[in-house]
Amino acid sequence: MADVELGKITCPSGQLVLTDGGYLSLWSGDRRPEDVPARPGPAVDMEIVGPDASAAARSFDRQPGTRLYDIPTHGVEEITDAFAKHCKKAGLDAGLQVLPHQFPHRERVRHAIASGDHTFLNFGVPVISVGGISASSTLRVTATAGDWAWTQIRIVLIDAPTAQTRELGQLRVDHARLMIGDADALSSWVHEDPIDGLADVVFWGRDEAQLAVELDAPRVTDPGDVGYGWVDLPFQDALNRALDLDSRRRSNGQQPMFNFDFRPHSHHWQAMAKVRADEHEVGTISVGGADVMMAMTSVGDGEFAVRLELDAAGTPTAIVVVIDTRA
Repeated sequence: MADVELGKITCPSGQLVLTDGGYLSLWSGDRRPEDVPARPGPAVDMEIVGPDASAAARSFDRQPGTRLYDIPTHGVEEITDAFAKHCKKAGLDAGLQVLPHQFPHRERVRHAIASGDHTFLNFGVPVISVGGISASSTLRVTATAGDWAWTQIRIVLIDAPTAQTRELGQLRVDHARLMIGDADALSSWVHEDPIDGLADVVFWGRDEAQLAVELDAPRVTDPGDVGYGWVDLPFQDALNRALDLDSRRRSNGQQPMFNFDFRPHSHHWQAMAKVRADEHEVGTISVGGADVMMAMTSVGDGEFAVRLELDAAGTPTAIVVVIDTRA
């Protein structure tokens, strides 16, 4: 199996985040999660307290550590009752309380690293965070090719032999793309809003040529892209075209048949443009003073084990995302 270099990233904060790139629409950075427009609904954060808090958190096993993030408000009473019954049955002295506000995701990263849990949830989706990374280093990201997919993606922290491995947790990907980024930098991430006021609209599918004639739409010529559409339009013009396409698709009995993307010039779509143009489906962009990477998993969605490799002295040498275990 051959190793392929996917690119290089930087981590000036010394704390690195691995998460599903699509769920960055919910990432609050330094803001409170309730201030993020895309959040699924009203929620609170809770904390397990009391002399047996750590033991109760482990045995209750709802989320890593003693904090429970993004509990829907309608579910607070149910989870509180379930926790009380659990502690009574187990003979544990602990309680579950609602916190006065929700924790920003940047604070969740700090807490996860300080507590040694490494994993926390972003509206139910596991995120991995790793600290102690050299702030001045450029980190190589490589992938190992198997018979049909990557077997692993590896973030090289230092060039040293690996003597031991530690499990960090499971990373869930529902949008087929993995984000590897500096924790501070992701506070500057803009997922859907146009940074320059512009957006693209691209459509493709079985009847793309027919629709292109009808709408007088040119073929898209960007590297790695397919279909027809319009690029660099003022945001409102692009939105109107996207709404028209959506209306056509809903009201015409799926005739003509096509799919489309509405792509504001955000960090997310900047990265995805590079992903589409790259032979390995990887895109690296600069955000908030750091180089961050979006990489397709090569197998689509899934849950992937994340491991920390260490040298004989216990110094971390690499972070490994295990993609395909069949190799």
